[in-house]
Amino acid sequence: MSTYRLGTDCVQGGYTPGSGEPRQIPIIQSTTFKYATSEDMGKLFDLEASGYFYSRLQNPTCDAVAAKIAALEGGTAAMLTSSGQAANFFALFNIVSCGDHIVSSSSIYGGTFNLIDVTMRKMGIEATFVSPDCTAEELDAAFRPNTRAVFGETIANPALTVLDIEKFAKAAHDHGVPLIVDNTFPTPVGCRPFQWGADIVTHSTTKYMDGHGAAVGGAVVDSGRFDWMAHADKFPGLTTPDESYHGITYAEKFGQGGAFITKCTAQLMRDFGCTQSPQSAFYLNLGLESLHVRMPRHCENGQAVAEFLSAHPKVEAVHYCGLPGDPYHALAQKYLPNGSCGVVSFELKGGRAAAEVFMKGLKLAAIETHVADARTCCLNPATSTHRQMTDAQLAAAGVPAGLVRMSCGLEDKQDLIDDIEQALEAI
Repeated sequence: MSTYRLGTDCVQGGYTPGSGEPRQIPIIQSTTFKYATSEDMGKLFDLEASGYFYSRLQNPTCDAVAAKIAALEGGTAAMLTSSGQAANFFALFNIVSCGDHIVSSSSIYGGTFNLIDVTMRKMGIEATFVSPDCTAEELDAAFRPNTRAVFGETIANPALTVLDIEKFAKAAHDHGVPLIVDNTFPTPVGCRPFQWGADIVTHSTTKYMDGHGAAVGGAVVDSGRFDWMAHADKFPGLTTPDESYHGITYAEKFGQGGAFITKCTAQLMRDFGCTQSPQSAFYLNLGLESLHVRMPRHCENGQAVAEFLSAHPKVEAVHYCGLPGDPYHALAQKYLPNGSCGVVSFELKGGRAAAEVFMKGLKLAAIETHVADARTCCLNPATSTHRQMTDAQLAAAGVPAGLVRMSCGLEDKQDLIDDIEQALEAI
């Protein structure tokens, strides 16, 4: 665990150079690593010694950046993956297998919903989705004897609902399973889910952590607090010998602080190879060094834009938890007291046609299928990613035809408001 405050860990966490060594994390752009004897390398394969032999499993550059993210979240261990989707899959599949069951918030990123509800279902893993606003009793009723994990997003993309982490953590722990939280939108600057009872945290580092749209990536962080051996019958992959890795029992050999990530690396990364490249990890670290400086500006701009839109006559509704009238404002005050993120969703009066005119009128905000970087970007699902759907189908999917998702970057907030205002005038 780091003894420094978050801002210091952003800048210096994960890597401490020795005398005469590179000040910046070096890019170890090598697939393999040389050893003097087979015995030396054999110790690595037996997990008896630490080190590197092939970058599909581990790489020094990636490990240094992962260590920084672990420090930021207050975790004991972390790993980088090739994308946020890979991170979510690894975090779940590390403890869930054929015949098991997942409880998940229904308000999550569409790609993650598809991962759990379609792809993992094909693997024999079932899921029950519950509203983030469900009562404790409704949440409890979703569990089954074969439930092995609970999943949610701190701030959902793009619905911007806020997860009641303590409620979901209590339910998970009452049933002897961990809570996995995707903390992409607030980042550790806005919220540290481990402090509220979460056990595993994931990130799409492609977003705010990178911050510049330079490299796709993901991360998995372990709190080191979930006692796998206390629920050994539920998690045999961690509590019984792994015959595919020399009969190692991860929870016994590496303890609560290291078992989860070690298994994730030695087993899943070995077999699936969703590796983040050293070059991408280097770019990610450059973003992390300014994360604590950038996030307050993103939140400031998001708040200003949300307040402006909420008072505009051509806007039907604004979804942003920083607004006092937002349904999630109270939860945001609890979990995100210093601000949530720079993403604002709003509905325009006039539906699809109004949104199309608005999007064409934007000059500063770029139309992109991306969020959460230094440049403001915008998307209207009805005229882009969901354009094949009718207005009725969009409404049924919870994506109104006039919905616009705007990710406020680091520009001057008044310039953003001026751009939005002139685009609205064209409707």
